[in-house]
Amino acid sequence: MIKVILVEDHLVVRNGIKLLLDSSGEIEIISEARDGSELMSLLSDGLQPDVILSDINMPLMDGLEVTTYLSEKYPNIKVILLSMLNTVDQVIDAFGRGAKGYLVKNVGYNELIFAVKHVASGGRYVCDELTMLMLNILSSTSSSAILKKEVDMELDLSEREIEVLQLISEGYTNMEIADKLFLSKRTVEGHRQSLITKVKVKNSAELIKFAVQHHMVN
Repeated sequence: MIKVILVEDHLVVRNGIKLLLDSSGEIEIISEARDGSELMSLLSDGLQPDVILSDINMPLMDGLEVTTYLSEKYPNIKVILLSMLNTVDQVIDAFGRGAKGYLVKNVGYNELIFAVKHVASGGRYVCDELTMLMLNILSSTSSSAILKKEVDMELDLSEREIEVLQLISEGYTNMEIADKLFLSKRTVEGHRQSLITKVKVKNSAELIKFAVQHHMVN
């Protein structure tokens, strides 16, 4: 039997999750807490769960703070975080603090049970919704990088020209670019004109527009 402490400040949500986990027949809710502070008291009293299933947004001590504390003081206890948000940055932060699982609160019954069992057995888990979101972001980023490389090769841009293009897109003047790249103003002007010629546009404004549209600048 997998022993779990459920940490959630909303009673209705807590009762709903407890009902789902209890119905599995393989998971036992050994205690509940409304926030991280209550959880610390339970652990200090000697409770030894296998997994802590905790909401992220709680008063006094939130789920991320709980994760950091547990990874330092109770490294054998595995933490799964629950959130209303499906933001990748928060997922990365959570796992960086030592979390072993991350679920959004609309996760289905089967996935919830699987996540708890998988994490309890030593694995890590991110719910399907977030996995697809991260894959889409990765795919989009990779596609942009490939497109940028292809455009750079087609136009035969030098590394220096790419650096100058990036700074032009950020609004720097020729003099400021010269200072940043340790070049003369005349050299920068030459690179700017070369870029305009290669891209086949009329001026710097159109150059920037082209660069953004073709993912040539960050």
